[in-house]
Amino acid sequence: MRTISKIKITIIGLGNCASALIQGIEYYKHKSKKDAIGLMHWDIGGYKPGDIEVVGAYDIDYRKVGKDVAEAIFQPPNCTKVFWRDIPKTGVIVKMGKILDGFAEHMNDYDEEYSFVLSDEKEPTKEDIVEELKRTNTEILVNFLPVGSENAAKFYAECAIEAGVGFVNCIPVFIASDPIWAKKFEEKNIPIIGDDIKSQLGATIVHRVLTNLFKKRGVKLDKTYQLNTGGNTDFLNMLDRSRLVSKKISKTEAVQSQAASRLKNENIHIGPSDWVAWQKDNKICFLRMEGRIFGDIPINLELRLSVEDSPNSAGIVIDAIRCCKLALDRNEGGILYYPSAYFTKHPPIQLTDDEAYRLTESFIKGEPTEKFDYQLMNLKTEISNGNS
Repeated sequence: MRTISKIKITIIGLGNCASALIQGIEYYKHKSKKDAIGLMHWDIGGYKPGDIEVVGAYDIDYRKVGKDVAEAIFQPPNCTKVFWRDIPKTGVIVKMGKILDGFAEHMNDYDEEYSFVLSDEKEPTKEDIVEELKRTNTEILVNFLPVGSENAAKFYAECAIEAGVGFVNCIPVFIASDPIWAKKFEEKNIPIIGDDIKSQLGATIVHRVLTNLFKKRGVKLDKTYQLNTGGNTDFLNMLDRSRLVSKKISKTEAVQSQAASRLKNENIHIGPSDWVAWQKDNKICFLRMEGRIFGDIPINLELRLSVEDSPNSAGIVIDAIRCCKLALDRNEGGILYYPSAYFTKHPPIQLTDDEAYRLTESFIKGEPTEKFDYQLMNLKTEISNGNS
């Protein structure tokens, strides 16, 4: 019988998402299966949520660098809801990370309560980080960098490859979905899940399901928008519209992929809209869909969704980490296509959420998943050629 060990992870970015994840790991240690509300899976391959162990962490904010992870996750500007404060000291001290483009300059213009305050600690080299990943026996690197951190995300992806650790890319920088980067992970037989985590019940998953419902019920979707507001540092960071290019692509393609026919660019608008400080980590989505039913009769749908943003993604990340660990146990490397399709907004292959769910369940059980092999063959040809 296989012995279940801890899943050792290192986290890049100790913001709200990391805080919710670490609170959740400890929270579910104190729950049994019957009262573990809010999980898609209690058990994945024998691994429970509490089997995840943080062995390393990097950040660039002086209020977090140098502190124990258990303390750092409650430092400002973090503002997510605290649902489990009793986090025992981990002995893991947050190290200074690589800055690159992981910091938006305009965030210096806000009160300290809301903005990043850069640490003056010396930045690590790639060699420093690779050595630390090996020293801590990290198995999976989890990327929680801010939106728009293109260069920083790729820097840490390189670190994961050189250290030989799995990579869960929670942000909209295209790594798993870029054949050039995918090829690097394939060649080293290192598992990767990405890109851009879908929330448990967030704006994107609701918009996708409704778009697919329009298609299945024969409703012609003509126009749609999704407007979001929030008060966390993610929304503050995204006030710099130049950092939103990949984010808008990720969210838009997640919805376009579910439509019966592709909408013209002017008929679909999806993306973060504004930062409202007092909302804190609460995200509000305003969604509208305009279409036509039988007899070419107009129909429109409006929806308002309010949800705590970071816990909404943490349960998905817990599952992604455990699926990545299963791949490591099975010596399976490269893109984990079906978990990526289920857990992320911009995977290499877009499926319906029902299809992605069924195929991910098959992956977890170790069952064959031939149904979409024709898509995989085409994609793997692209990857082997290194075409972006």
